[in-house]
Amino acid sequence: MSSVAFPPERRIATNGIQLAVHELGEGPAVVLLHGFPELAYSWRYQIGPIVDAGFRVIAPNQRGFGDSDAPAEALTYSVKNLVADLVGLLDALEIEQAVFVGHDWGSMPAWYAGAYAPERVAGAASLCTPYFTPGEVDLIEAYNEIRGPNHYMATFQEPGVGEAMLERDVEATFRALIRGRGMTLEEFRASPPEVQEIPAGVFIGEPQLFGDELLSDEDLAVYTETYRRTGFTGGLNWYRALHEDWREGLGHNFAYDKPALMISAADDWFLPPDYTEGMEQLLPALEKHVIPDAGHWLQQERPAEVNALLIPWLKRNFAAS
Repeated sequence: MSSVAFPPERRIATNGIQLAVHELGEGPAVVLLHGFPELAYSWRYQIGPIVDAGFRVIAPNQRGFGDSDAPAEALTYSVKNLVADLVGLLDALEIEQAVFVGHDWGSMPAWYAGAYAPERVAGAASLCTPYFTPGEVDLIEAYNEIRGPNHYMATFQEPGVGEAMLERDVEATFRALIRGRGMTLEEFRASPPEVQEIPAGVFIGEPQLFGDELLSDEDLAVYTETYRRTGFTGGLNWYRALHEDWREGLGHNFAYDKPALMISAADDWFLPPDYTEGMEQLLPALEKHVIPDAGHWLQQERPAEVNALLIPWLKRNFAAS
């Protein structure tokens, strides 16, 4: 791993808000987009090695997270508007194009930038989260059919419910949630329906489906101190905009021919590797990999393996000539 320290943040105006952005390096731009409930800090193992490989890394705390602005209106967290945040960020930094790399929720604007702002996208990569187009119903309704009505995304729709659960003891939430592989995908799929539903309680360790803790005391303090200050509403609003995501995407063409990379975790039961089947129809330049013995918090659990796939792909496709 690189010995580069995690870069400081600065606030940058974009799309009517300000984002707290960590930036380091020179060369082609790579934008790292975190998921929920994470921060730009979740890329701490990737920033230095990507910079060392000759790239300029931009890692924002996205809308609703950390010291970035968190508008109260949930519909402003639609993926189309999140892409507008990124376009404004590139404008502010005077960058024409970037490679967008996401994990978890962060993969949504990373993927959809290629559809909503194709002229600003050199390529896209995702850890864990597949690329998919709007179906006949929104994702909440689809998951109601697939998993049942008590899955965590449905629970998080009601303002205040997810907040009460996650904020009751913020340190305990992160100790329970940011963990390595526990239950394998095979074990998960053989478990009772109430477990396969993935209830919101999994975010606080009930049921405990994860393995060993991934966060050092220092890491835990970063997340805990931030979320004690900000709460979880901003991040939960991403879930509350899911119907708007579906509505805005209806009839749109989501296929694009840019270099694309999909890295799955073999035992990510949130987003199993087989969920990526068929992505090639949307992304003909797609490269796919699966990291074995790994769970959902992939870049924190298996940083060396992630970097060994991500950085050569960046060099092959985007290195400065």
